[in-house]
Amino acid sequence: MIIVTGGAGFIGSCLHAALRRRGLRTVVVDRLRDGVKWRNLASHAPDRIITPDALEGFLASEPDVEAVFHMGAISATTARDGDLVWSSNVDLSQKLWRWCAARGVRMIYASSAATYGAADRPEMFRDGLENIDGLRPLNLYGWSKQAFDLWVKREIEAGAPVPPQWAGLKFFNVYGPNEYHKGSMISVVKVKYDEVVQGHAAKLFRSDVPGLADGQQKRDFIWVGDVVNVMLWLFDHPEVSGLFNCGTGVARSYLDLAHAVCDAAKRARDVEFVDMPEKLRGQYQSFTCADMSRLRAAGYDAPFTSLEGGIGQYVREYLSQPHPNL
Repeated sequence: MIIVTGGAGFIGSCLHAALRRRGLRTVVVDRLRDGVKWRNLASHAPDRIITPDALEGFLASEPDVEAVFHMGAISATTARDGDLVWSSNVDLSQKLWRWCAARGVRMIYASSAATYGAADRPEMFRDGLENIDGLRPLNLYGWSKQAFDLWVKREIEAGAPVPPQWAGLKFFNVYGPNEYHKGSMISVVKVKYDEVVQGHAAKLFRSDVPGLADGQQKRDFIWVGDVVNVMLWLFDHPEVSGLFNCGTGVARSYLDLAHAVCDAAKRARDVEFVDMPEKLRGQYQSFTCADMSRLRAAGYDAPFTSLEGGIGQYVREYLSQPHPNL
């Protein structure tokens, strides 16, 4: 079977749908609570759902597991509870790594582009364990992901047991269906879509970087379908291990994104600039762009969806439909 932690969440549920389409048995580790996350699994129910606090007991039962996709985390960049973030994002990851290493189970886990902190040039977004010591994340979430990547590096350098295949993926700005439960952490694409279909202008933050024009903050936006394709490719290539970026390799401006949303929603291009919230100042990444050369060198050769193509698909096939979940 395949374990997917965070399997009812955004990326995890999209991955889970792809695994179920392959006919694989799955165990989702997540909390559905009383919200809408169950809808992310409505079309592709797992064999079993386990809450995170029951995971240790489940693993102790020695289940027959082929691979663990560890997507679960506290992913809010505004998170403040350091103890909770460490327990969820680092301690649990270490336990899963050791369990996989001891039992010969493959492990693919979510890192984050938030580990790059204030990096502002393409050459500063190099992946691989050898390039991470000097990274300075801007927020608690990014720091927790960096802490686990560094721990993995130390384990490998010390010759400690490792999973037969391991891969960390530094996800850049992912957007697509099944993100609707994420509240303030929902993608900018969804937020702008809601604004324009309600007849409002698409609101963007004014730049807080001297010399950078409003709307010209740039990110590497990646369609969730491309993210799933990368993970499935790694699953199909157990000989490939490493810490990889997972973006498109192209930085696009927020103004480009707003225009693409307006076009896909068949609304006039109307953009309004607003002040950045105080809580984001000083920890807002104004530029991200994945260096994808390592993954390409490992053999991944599929094209990545353009920003306009991904937003168009998101709007047509999901956001404009009565049932927008995957």
